[in-house]
Amino acid sequence: MALCLLTSWTWAQEFQKTSSGIKTAISGKQTDIEIQWFGPNTLRVLKTPQGKSVKKESLSVIAHPQNSGIKITTPGNGCIVMTSQTLTVTLNPQTGIITYAKPNGDTLLIEQENVKAFTPINDAGRSTYSVYQGFTTSKEEGLYGLGQLQNGQMMQRDITKHLVQGNVEDVSPFFQSTKGYGVFWDNYSGTTYTDNEQETSFRSEIGDCIDYYFMYGGSADGVIAEVRALTGDVPMMPLWSYGFMQSKERYKSQEETVGVVKKYRELGIPLDCIIQDWQYWGHNYLWNAMDFQNPTFSRPKDMIDEVHALNARMMISIWSSFGPATKPYRALDKEGLLFDIETWPQSGVDGWPPNMEYPSGVRVYDAYSPKARDIYWEHLNKGIFQLGMDGWWMDSTEPDHFNHKESDFDRQTSLGSYRSVRNAYPLVSVGGVYDHQRALTQDKRVIILTRSGFLGQQRYGSNVWSGDVQSSWDMFRKQITAGLNFSLTGMPHWNSDLGGFFAGSYNTSWGDNSATRNPMYQELYVRWLQFGVFCPMMRSHGADVPREFYWYGKKGEPVYDALVDAVKLRYTLLPYIYSTSWDVTHNRSTFMRALFMDFLGDKQTWNINNAYMFGKAFLVAPVLHAQYTPEVHQKKLKENEGWDRNNKETAKAPVLTDFTQTKSMEVYLPADTRWYNYWTNEAIEGGQKLTVSTTLNRIPLFVRAGSIVPYGPEVQYTSEKKWDNLTLCIYPGNNGSFTLYEDEGDNYNYENGAYTEIPMNWDNASRILTIGARKGEYNGMLQKRQFIVKTIDGNSKTVTYTGKRIKVKL
Repeated sequence: MALCLLTSWTWAQEFQKTSSGIKTAISGKQTDIEIQWFGPNTLRVLKTPQGKSVKKESLSVIAHPQNSGIKITTPGNGCIVMTSQTLTVTLNPQTGIITYAKPNGDTLLIEQENVKAFTPINDAGRSTYSVYQGFTTSKEEGLYGLGQLQNGQMMQRDITKHLVQGNVEDVSPFFQSTKGYGVFWDNYSGTTYTDNEQETSFRSEIGDCIDYYFMYGGSADGVIAEVRALTGDVPMMPLWSYGFMQSKERYKSQEETVGVVKKYRELGIPLDCIIQDWQYWGHNYLWNAMDFQNPTFSRPKDMIDEVHALNARMMISIWSSFGPATKPYRALDKEGLLFDIETWPQSGVDGWPPNMEYPSGVRVYDAYSPKARDIYWEHLNKGIFQLGMDGWWMDSTEPDHFNHKESDFDRQTSLGSYRSVRNAYPLVSVGGVYDHQRALTQDKRVIILTRSGFLGQQRYGSNVWSGDVQSSWDMFRKQITAGLNFSLTGMPHWNSDLGGFFAGSYNTSWGDNSATRNPMYQELYVRWLQFGVFCPMMRSHGADVPREFYWYGKKGEPVYDALVDAVKLRYTLLPYIYSTSWDVTHNRSTFMRALFMDFLGDKQTWNINNAYMFGKAFLVAPVLHAQYTPEVHQKKLKENEGWDRNNKETAKAPVLTDFTQTKSMEVYLPADTRWYNYWTNEAIEGGQKLTVSTTLNRIPLFVRAGSIVPYGPEVQYTSEKKWDNLTLCIYPGNNGSFTLYEDEGDNYNYENGAYTEIPMNWDNASRILTIGARKGEYNGMLQKRQFIVKTIDGNSKTVTYTGKRIKVKL
């Protein structure tokens, strides 16, 4: 605890109570401090140079401070003590140090005495500061978060990381601890996070004030709930968005785009969405025209209608920048709402490297401006949304910025210098599209796939992907911790390019597509796709190599079968996934769960970087190392392995690698529960590392004892069949519960109560499943249905359910 001396009693008399906390001056530090409470678990700390008045509106935080019934006392030790039901916050008015503790006195976090809080700086002609705050954390606690980093670390300890948005890294200055607290540093400039033996700290390039939020949730789920209460809850994504999405860089005509959907339907491969990448607008001077000016996309409405007739949806690429020959460019330029920074594409003509004799003139728009966001949506709505488009792929929301010059960051946005707000660009740009579509219609849920994210963005229907990552095993491994730490900031929807983006090195020569028959890439693609089954969005995408399954063989061949089996498993899990989505929205839960979230008492889980929980039932351990081929991607293979980088003919030969062999890998199962091997139903006690068999079409997958998992029918798309005959599989060993959620699938009527919940509870001692009374109703809901209730030990009963409570003895 921070010490407060009796001699400093007079300091404690010089504070002002406010409606939500206190204000005081730390004269010895020439700093003013305001503490605002946002409820019993969360508070904001504002520090400014003494006498400096700052009015700051947060871009991330949408909650408001409130009178939380905080008890404020000044005990004889000279401190100011604020106490809620869950927190004791102590301010030493002599040093300015704030200590956070539980009511029982257990210390959570202590500020360090701040001798370098404010460093004067000139920001594009305006006098302001760089700001810093250090904390003392214990060596024993785990720290997580910061967004999506590609460092492969589960814990964010013993690192120094400059947090700026990039193509493959999405940052939010937030961390949470195994002690059950979190800290959000509310600053949008480039920020350095440091954790070492001396300190855990944030230092931002620009700030008129130190502005951070401390929250105590008691657990990782509790912290995330506080984050969402502060920065916004997660809307429901459409049901179809949890199906399989096929994409590549890029389909070059509308016939090719529709043809992929037709081929998948012909082959019986489940598919819900086809994604159209760039240049449907034409050449680079027409970049992001929000119009189909490419002659090969001359009938865009017909294209979308054809996709819909095949019971699929369509998502399309849109950017944060515009070419000089486009209408949006001219409208934004007229209002002075374009940035003159070097962005993608750099050249006006296709080719690599960019031919700078013909600069593109493409410029990024000022998404910080409400007027700019209005113009952006006006053209997007007229040119694309009104044609029936279903979803948005908002690429380059960092945005792309090449060959940085310091003067680039001096450029003024509608909220100040670009330097001061750069990290919040994805938040405001994605928010602009979400808000405008929501204002226009409530009949189609907003779904936005985007390349960058900042805390608060979860309220905008966004699903962030990890950018243009290399197709390598090393990069694949890093996606696990990237997705988990991103999720631990409170943003639950995350995914990656399944198979990696840059895969050209697996071809024999540029663009020959031979990597589809290269066993090294085939194995990587299969394993990455299997990981995608257990991500919030399952989307295959990349450059240089086709990603459609039919290029990888045919039915009966191991690679093709493994790809198709993975997608079929995804669709079997849809009732579980969609109900988990409701848990995320309604209960502020999380899809991808680092193991410590559910097994905090087992310290071996705290730093596991190769396995995680998907929802509350499944432990997923992706195969992250090559088992059948060398773990390289630019190496000539022996002739008998069926692929030779230097020989195009052998590249077309049948793959000779034996993918039918059984392999193995080690997996740690958390303690204090029983687990079941999903594939074999074998019961295994937790708290041990074991060797698990793998095949090309099976990764280690375990189900937690006490889980109730609803399995759906075999379908080609999410809405093909009603869930009128679900299998409820019970994994005994513990008591358990599950809530089956259903609604109309693709509108916002659920916000007005148009949905149903069916609660289910398993009593392990009596072996009775209680299916509770249905709560709620919606248009088209099932009045009567069957459940096939079974335990994995072979007991099974089929029951009819009409919405009334029933019990099933097994």
